[in-house]
Amino acid sequence: MEQILEKALDLRGKGKLKESKNILIDLVQNFPNHASLNYQCAWSFDVLGEETRAVPYYEKAIKLGLPKKELEGALIGLGSTYRTIGEYEKSKETFQKGLKLFPNNHAIKVFYSMTLYNLEEYQQAMEVLLLCLVNTTTDEDLLNYEKAIRFYANKLNETW
Repeated sequence: MEQILEKALDLRGKGKLKESKNILIDLVQNFPNHASLNYQCAWSFDVLGEETRAVPYYEKAIKLGLPKKELEGALIGLGSTYRTIGEYEKSKETFQKGLKLFPNNHAIKVFYSMTLYNLEEYQQAMEVLLLCLVNTTTDEDLLNYEKAIRFYANKLNETW
């Protein structure tokens, strides 16, 4: 199984996405309770733009229990997939779970801010995104205004 999985991942890395997906589907059929295989299968559907087909694999992988790094990726993948198919509340819940487990993951924060935007929670979306920006940038121009950006991040609707 491990050699076949490596082959599928190698094919995906080479852009042979459909071939990779087909191998992963076969693997999941043979090992339906293997969390990592479900995650990789979900990922394969996702990169092919077949988001709705990816969802059950992401959900099952998370439910079965993934190693920490894969769980982090699966939560991003599932949350983002929910967002792209218009399941904004599920997306928000998924990203909130991800933020509780991985509070320093800035990718989760950025995708979460997109979901907040879709939910018309603009203030919170901008706050998350602005704080993520100032927490990760090395751009001197931005850093010169870090204090102001942090101050205004949750006060965008206020005037003085």
